[in-house]
Amino acid sequence: MNKSELVDAIAGRTGVAKNDVDAALRGLFEVVATTVAKGDEKITLPGFLSFQQSHRGARTGRNPQTGESIQVAASNTVKVTAGAKLKAIAAGKEAPPS
Repeated sequence: MNKSELVDAIAGRTGVAKNDVDAALRGLFEVVATTVAKGDEKITLPGFLSFQQSHRGARTGRNPQTGESIQVAASNTVKVTAGAKLKAIAAGKEAPPS
């Protein structure tokens, strides 16, 4: 499902105008991106998802073509974790909302 299909689906379920749904999704992205970029907070939507900044330390990797060892620099990344309810639905232990 792409973004426009998601907007259509949410608008259809909620009765909210597509433009308003699109604006809300853009707002959600901006808030999540800003918060994750700061790195000092975790955003949690209970049962659904959580977002937080994660740090990867420097490490030694291998070039798959040559087998040569290379140094991979430390970096920050985002960690997205599924909540318990979403995991249960994906595993078939719980019925999805209708």
